[in-house]
Amino acid sequence: MNILFAAAEVVPFIKTGGLADVAGSLPAALNKGTTQVRVVLPLYKSIKEKYGDLLEKVTEYTVDLGWRNQYVGVFSLEHNGVLHYFLDNEYYFNRDGIYGFFDDGERFSWFSKAAVLLCKHVDFKPDVIHANDWHTALMNLYVADFAIGDEDYKNMKTVFTIHNLKYQGVFDADMMGDVMGIDIRYFHEDGIRFYNQINFMKGGIVYSDAVTTVSESYATEILDPYFGEQLDGILRKHQDKLHGIVNGIDYEEFSPSKDPHLYSNYDLRSVHTRKRENKAWLQNRWGLPTEGDIPMIGMVSRLVDMKGLDLVAHIFEELIQEDIQFVVLGTGDKEYEDMFRYFAHRYPEKVRANIHFSEGEAHQIYAGSDMFLMPSKFEPCGISQLISLRYGTIPIVRSIGGLRDTVEPYDREKQTGNGFSFTDYNAHDMLFTIKHALSTYNDKDAWKELIRRAMKSKNDWNASSAKYRKLYGNLMKK
Repeated sequence: MNILFAAAEVVPFIKTGGLADVAGSLPAALNKGTTQVRVVLPLYKSIKEKYGDLLEKVTEYTVDLGWRNQYVGVFSLEHNGVLHYFLDNEYYFNRDGIYGFFDDGERFSWFSKAAVLLCKHVDFKPDVIHANDWHTALMNLYVADFAIGDEDYKNMKTVFTIHNLKYQGVFDADMMGDVMGIDIRYFHEDGIRFYNQINFMKGGIVYSDAVTTVSESYATEILDPYFGEQLDGILRKHQDKLHGIVNGIDYEEFSPSKDPHLYSNYDLRSVHTRKRENKAWLQNRWGLPTEGDIPMIGMVSRLVDMKGLDLVAHIFEELIQEDIQFVVLGTGDKEYEDMFRYFAHRYPEKVRANIHFSEGEAHQIYAGSDMFLMPSKFEPCGISQLISLRYGTIPIVRSIGGLRDTVEPYDREKQTGNGFSFTDYNAHDMLFTIKHALSTYNDKDAWKELIRRAMKSKNDWNASSAKYRKLYGNLMKK
């Protein structure tokens, strides 16, 4: 069974968010036995600059975009046992950055069409095309459209994964003929039409054979108008093909026993001693008092409303009166960047704010902190809580989406759970939960057992990749 996995960003080549982590690790987990997976992504300027000497030219062809005839160069590189195809067009992708351009609709129309036509020009005929988020959503529509008159596409199946429903790719309807080359018959309420515009993500949902989301809870939540981002109606209509499969993480990349970013590596047997060493190193590096018994709460996050930063802002003054240290890493909205800068200035012995992003520093926070705060307003899956569990750092989360599916609330009586959670989007519910975690931290035996359960949580790709392979197989039988 051949799978062509398409994404706009893939670790280690290009990354702006969690999509890249998934696209970098899931294909390798799927690429076993009779399942052969190849990945296709755009050849961005930064990839060409970093990996150019390693890329091998495979072929070239052209695609029609309305009246345009646009070049496609195909380069390849194997990584982690998976062959990656990079589609080159300097007009569209020889730019600094990857999103946010005035012609993003045209850029990713080109990529989607070029990726679907790739099978005509390489020695790989996919049984299933697996597209991810709005950037590649049109691939599903193109496969359905090409299948009308081309035998190569008649039996090809499509899967579309929604990583975050909020970002949909909505553009002017004039693009259909002028750029996409799509017939007007697709422009209707049960098709790609969206308030007299076109919606790429809606097209991905409607024209795919199966739709997945990145957690079971999120698959249920997006059927409700509150979470549905104005697509809940079309999702309910296609509910019979909607599946929730929780994300995993790459246990080789996120391994406290061999992570090169850490001061002291550790495993389940050495965690209690060496985690304190990482904490002391982090305190010393960031200019905080080196006191091992003071609980440290960490955050690695985009500093935006979606991540629950308004809750943190509401109670932070009250929270910081506790005997704690608080470290944050990330960038985002200016109001939250300035908030953390202010508190770091006001409480230099307690708060450290690094308003930038560094992969190495993120790993050091996961390893050195005692708790990890993630109070998201909504969270399709979340990866940070999975990493924190892997590193024995106890997550404090809002019970929503993938956070609900991966963090089991601590129960003192039953001695179960691997973290702490609250349900209502309420700042003082969050504060109460943090205080509950701080109280548990003071019970050293209970805390050691909680760390053990956290680190033994299974969040690699084994179970989820098996579910994807089963889904692909079921589609092939239809």
